[in-house]
Amino acid sequence: MVRPILLALFTLACVTSVSAQTPVKPPEAIDKVWSGHSARFAMVASKTHLYVAYYDAHRQLTVAQRPLNNPAHWVYHKVDTWLGWDSHNYIAMALDGAGAVHVAGNMHVDPLTYFRSDPGGDVRTLKRMTVMVDPAREKRMTYPIFLKDGQGRLIYKYRDGSSGDGNELYNVYDEASQQWKALTSTPLVDGEGARNAYFMGPVLGPDGIFHITWVWRETPMAETNHDLSYARTRDLIHWEKADGTPLPLPIRLSQAEIVDPVPVKGGMINNNTIIGFDDQGRVTITYHKYDANGNTQIWLARREGKSWTKRQISAWTNYRWNFSGGGSLNSEIFVKGARPGAPGQLIVPVVRLGQALEFVVDAKTLRLIEERKVDGLTDAVARTVHVADGQRLNAVQATAPDGRTFTLAWGSLPPNRDLPQPAIPDASDLVLLQGIADAK
Repeated sequence: MVRPILLALFTLACVTSVSAQTPVKPPEAIDKVWSGHSARFAMVASKTHLYVAYYDAHRQLTVAQRPLNNPAHWVYHKVDTWLGWDSHNYIAMALDGAGAVHVAGNMHVDPLTYFRSDPGGDVRTLKRMTVMVDPAREKRMTYPIFLKDGQGRLIYKYRDGSSGDGNELYNVYDEASQQWKALTSTPLVDGEGARNAYFMGPVLGPDGIFHITWVWRETPMAETNHDLSYARTRDLIHWEKADGTPLPLPIRLSQAEIVDPVPVKGGMINNNTIIGFDDQGRVTITYHKYDANGNTQIWLARREGKSWTKRQISAWTNYRWNFSGGGSLNSEIFVKGARPGAPGQLIVPVVRLGQALEFVVDAKTLRLIEERKVDGLTDAVARTVHVADGQRLNAVQATAPDGRTFTLAWGSLPPNRDLPQPAIPDASDLVLLQGIADAK
């Protein structure tokens, strides 16, 4: 990757359109994997090797590697953690500057589950690390994410605590000492024991600044998300509002910059507030909420001058995603950040009920020009990779330093609110494809 953006943004990639429809090379089977519910796998690439991390057919976390140019030489290593039924327990993986592999996952308000290899990057040297920085803060971890800061240092961020009562923490890794330390002396936000924040980002923008957005949530119930918020930083330590006003840490609800004061039960959900940039490099946020008639609609917010402009860009009728309750939801909508399209236009990718869409909006006014159906990444993958009836096709992508794009694909049942299924399905094939690339 050219810019040090979130490594974890290679997520369930059905939300993107694609610029190539056929893999350059035939599919490559890697292993049989757990298919009882979806829990995101991970993939990263170095100059010489490709690394994948997944839950095998017996739910054991497995990390495998092969040379970029030699599909016949996979090396597999299993570590001592096994997946339950929780779709929150995704896998995060990264490489540091020395080539060591870092893997974290299988955590939803659980103690630290983290493995690190020797600097050479051989997965067979992965060892469990029982402490990262502070054992007292590492007993209730969720949402592990690796990213790189502006200096190229490896950062690890996570939530300490539970939904409705958790804090966001950042650690930084020193390659010379092979030790982690806290990046800041306090959490990024403080829910004051009454709420927690669900973050998307930070994302490094064309302005050289990291941008982050989040919603506040009062309880573990998904319908209690509210108040779309925003902050920015150059170093992940000193944070500020869009106008440059400093934000002392930890940020509290009363101090946060509110982009849109969406109320509780207003139709906004966590993990669907995505940062993008327009043709002038200005920050945009894609999200959804209910309109005055109670229909779910896609909205785009953009920082313009001293304020945020908010525009409804969909015009759906008789459609309401009426989500509620706890546990992992089988989501009906996925959104992605806006990007420049044809001159004078922005493209806003969305998936609704499995159909990939692109909203074409006027770059100046943010008014809708066209809503069109497109092929998503999983549509392209599905031409080659087939899954069992009732299963969903999952895909994550990674781009090697030489520009080659790899897609990891597998089938699974959808999330089931983190509850057991009545029967154990057959394991599915984990398949690697090369040559399908996201539209940019």
